[in-house]
Amino acid sequence: MRVFPAIAFLAAVAVSPAVLAQAQAPTVTGAAGTAPGKAAAVRYVTAKAVVESVDPATRTVVLKNAKGETHSVVAGDQVRNFDQIKPGDTVAVKYTESVTLELKKEGKAVVQRTEGAAAERSKPGQKPGGMVAREVTVTADVVAVDEKKKTISLKGPQGNVVDLPMDDPEQFKLVKKGDQVQATYTEALAVSVTPSAPAKKPAESKKQ
Repeated sequence: MRVFPAIAFLAAVAVSPAVLAQAQAPTVTGAAGTAPGKAAAVRYVTAKAVVESVDPATRTVVLKNAKGETHSVVAGDQVRNFDQIKPGDTVAVKYTESVTLELKKEGKAVVQRTEGAAAERSKPGQKPGGMVAREVTVTADVVAVDEKKKTISLKGPQGNVVDLPMDDPEQFKLVKKGDQVQATYTEALAVSVTPSAPAKKPAESKKQ
């Protein structure tokens, strides 16, 4: 069962993760797995950048990557402890998203979409950062099965129909019209700022 695309959720915790990803090429890893009537995929993205300069008046932070390229981002009012950001600090982003699909034979559940979210910000006085997470669950009816194209048609809560390819013949055999598919999309974004190392004091010369 192929995991179909999910709408990405953008959450500005400290700085825009999209811009930070441009500031330094992100590291992306992922995994996928299947079981009878089930499928899952997960992706992890990490990125880092160094604060080059900070403009308190406009709340603009200039980030620099290892190649020396710079990108400007504006920290919104939701960024707590903005005054704690200093040149030389390191901004790190960790983003995780996953999608799971589960077949419900002759399902009778209500076709619907539910969503939950959670957020955590840094405490006053600490370096800016935080975490935001979201989970979306959609239950859809299987309204058609096309044996020639190896696709199943899913009808969602708003009446829209999506054709889902199924490359695995064993998985395809399990699905019948009248079944249901439950899809769950989760994502989490964590942002942290690491203070720059304090400058070393010059060593005092020894008296002769």
